[in-house]
Amino acid sequence: MKISVEELSKRFFRHTIFRNVSLSFETGESYALLGANGSGKSTLLRIIAGMQSPTKGLVIYSKDGIKIPAETIFEHISFCAPGMELIEEMTLKEMLEFHFQFKPLLPNYTIKGIIEKIGLQDSSNHFIGNFSSGMKQRVKLAQSIFADTPVLLLDEPCTNLDQNGVEQYRNWLKECSPNRLVIIASNEEREYDFCGQYIKMEAYK
Repeated sequence: MKISVEELSKRFFRHTIFRNVSLSFETGESYALLGANGSGKSTLLRIIAGMQSPTKGLVIYSKDGIKIPAETIFEHISFCAPGMELIEEMTLKEMLEFHFQFKPLLPNYTIKGIIEKIGLQDSSNHFIGNFSSGMKQRVKLAQSIFADTPVLLLDEPCTNLDQNGVEQYRNWLKECSPNRLVIIASNEEREYDFCGQYIKMEAYK
């Protein structure tokens, strides 16, 4: 899988978030989008995910040299961000069963196994709405990391996690990210220090 951004710029009204970003992302590599709050790293990640449109420029997706239409890119991407909503009226088990109808599980994983891996087996039949913010973040990460997609996009993945949760996150990525394209938007080193390439958003102001 390859994602190319060409001369990408984004403006909100009169404010330019970033300009003329040209980058290439490839399977088997991990990338960190770095910068202070407001630098545009989360916006760029959402544009790459197809969730927002750029003001100018193109995002091109390809696999084995064949271009992938932008309208089908969601099939190839898993995305996680703190602002994502979970269905709070569902139990954890129901939520994961529902989610993985749309994104297949990685081989050799099960819903039960994932619930145990994220340490929430005692809450399997509890409603998401009663979860703490840290528990919800683990569920959001599980939905993305354990989905069988070639691209994994994570925005501030350790938000609301305690130190144990951070270690879990790092272990899950080590276990599940080989042979995937991983992009992490962050300004916290513990979230990205294992990435092979760093991209500083201030370079595109």
